[in-house]
Amino acid sequence: MTKMNLHDPIDAVITWVDGSAQSHRDKRTLYMAQAAHELHENAVNPHRWLCNDEILYCLHSIEHHAPWIRKIWIVVDEITPDLSRLSPSLRDKISFSYHPEIFEGLEAVLPTFNSLAIETLLWRIKGLSERFIYFNDDVFLTATLEPSDMFEGNQPVLRGKWVDYSALEHDPKRRSDPAMFNHYMQINAAEILGFPSSRLFAAAHVAHPFLRSVMADLWAKYPDVFHVNSAHRFRDLSQFLPQALHNHACISGAHASFQTQVDHLHIYSGQGNDGGDNEVLERLQRVTVSNEIKMLCINDLPQLEAVVPNMRAILKKVVGGMSSAASPDQPKE
Repeated sequence: MTKMNLHDPIDAVITWVDGSAQSHRDKRTLYMAQAAHELHENAVNPHRWLCNDEILYCLHSIEHHAPWIRKIWIVVDEITPDLSRLSPSLRDKISFSYHPEIFEGLEAVLPTFNSLAIETLLWRIKGLSERFIYFNDDVFLTATLEPSDMFEGNQPVLRGKWVDYSALEHDPKRRSDPAMFNHYMQINAAEILGFPSSRLFAAAHVAHPFLRSVMADLWAKYPDVFHVNSAHRFRDLSQFLPQALHNHACISGAHASFQTQVDHLHIYSGQGNDGGDNEVLERLQRVTVSNEIKMLCINDLPQLEAVVPNMRAILKKVVGGMSSAASPDQPKE
């Protein structure tokens, strides 16, 4: 692990793709047809690549709630998001990193449609700070975030819980369940570092603090594992979750801290469709009336809007009073 000054910069990294672009759809269709085996439902669900302008809310939330972030890197394949509605000062903070850069030496596995493969190599962004925070574009900051919320010195602050996933290992029905896919990715990551499925730290759906040097050390120690993980063009049950691998490495090295307060909220895809609208509304109410929730993950914004029609207005408010000019009021067709 690299030694650092506590005043060293912290960057943010966001992965993004426009799955509605015709070129992306054509390539996905081509490579799906060429797959050597049947792909998992979690790997091919078209919702995985939908772009509903969540990234604009994500970027604005970083600007408003974490202005101390030095630089924001957006990792893209070839198409970049339209940032014209953002403030000039925010646009000045943003740089793009393209897949061929982080997949340098591994170009044969491109194009990729696999977030796990991309996340495996984020630490290879040229110019990235030693400490960085990884965001999916559907994760938003909803209250003031301090550097100490993510790093205690050089120790990443981890969010999640210790779990027993051993019952999942030999359950064919649950292995085919898209909703359980993430659990298996965490099992695979923990196993690499000697943590049993009966006792592993399951990462929450949040913005994740990373140490670049930890990932570089893991790459050096497990090159074959990293190469295989980055080679799957579509998600595969044999893969590991890079965030979980990083977290368990930090735990093993005794340089991890744990957030004991629940300061995040995850609205998963389909939540509220079963008639549990009140639960969704109650959880969102915590975000709008209290600063205790600092991060909000919304896996499927259009689906949530069907339950909470004014969801975009709520988002604009909690990410920092986002103006109408800065973001669309309606989802894309």
